[in-house]
Amino acid sequence: MKKENIVVLGIETSCDETAAAVVRDGKEILSNVVASQIESHRRFGGVVPELASRHHVEQITIVIEEAMKQAAVTFEDIDAVAVTEGPGLVGALLVGVNAAKALAFSRNIPLVGVHHIAGHIYANRLITDFTFPLLSLVVSGGHTELVYMEKHGSFKVIGETRDDAAGEAYDKVARTLNLPYPGGPHIDRLAQEGTATIDLPRAWLEEDSYDFSFSGLKSAVINTLHNAEQRGEKISPENVAASFQASVVEVLTEKTIRAAKELGVKQVLLAGGVAANKGLRKSLESAFERIEHVDLVIPPLYLCTDNAAMIAAAGTVLFEAGIRGALDMNAHPGLDIEK
Repeated sequence: MKKENIVVLGIETSCDETAAAVVRDGKEILSNVVASQIESHRRFGGVVPELASRHHVEQITIVIEEAMKQAAVTFEDIDAVAVTEGPGLVGALLVGVNAAKALAFSRNIPLVGVHHIAGHIYANRLITDFTFPLLSLVVSGGHTELVYMEKHGSFKVIGETRDDAAGEAYDKVARTLNLPYPGGPHIDRLAQEGTATIDLPRAWLEEDSYDFSFSGLKSAVINTLHNAEQRGEKISPENVAASFQASVVEVLTEKTIRAAKELGVKQVLLAGGVAANKGLRKSLESAFERIEHVDLVIPPLYLCTDNAAMIAAAGTVLFEAGIRGALDMNAHPGLDIEK
């Protein structure tokens, strides 16, 4: 008989956020604590893996204790510990994995390993039920993917990035514009103030492809700025940002719409850090208003970036399916979501 009121402790340390959360039944957030490292990495213009790992070591116990305190639960109330197993920075992942294993062993609590991207997808289940079949557009710093799901825990990647992910392209263009790290929010803000006056490429790839490529777009922006500088011309940073974002958003939106129609999905989920982008959210909302029988789900901003509530939500589904992780679990920086 299915147990009710399953309480899962989630732990996430895949990159530069140390996070812990307690979630009931995979849908109700009891606590969601995140310790960000952005200020530490900003002066380097990106995440420094060794620095990230050290910060995780310093913060992991504090964050877990705070999550338990805010949720007003004890370890006797916890049915499972879910932790990000991969992908991510191997040193960062190891901190979370070993903390989860220590808790599971010492408290005799079941352990569940979670795929980071599955976590981003399941962040949407914290706000609404899933309706299958569904399609998820995952857009983050390291990933741009279209993932098809016929049931819980079943993931088929139908499109992925061939080079730079959208988030990487945002950071590189922001660096060229002398904007601070992380670049995405700054580009998005500038884009709202500018106009897409610069003709930049759209990488559609093969006619039937759902894959993405943003490396050429990034290079086109950099070349445009360098050529203008050599000619002594000044280009509005706002217009550069608007033109760049227009290209990214158009490709993401059009490929998502085409996949949703061709696969006959009932629901489309937006997931990942770039899901916080105002331009992308607005474009998808506008596009799917015109498509009948497809429900578009966009998570609130606090569930877009890395957090542990999403890991607990995904972990709950695995726990209910009887999937358990072993105490010899290791970090897997290249973990495949389909396996």
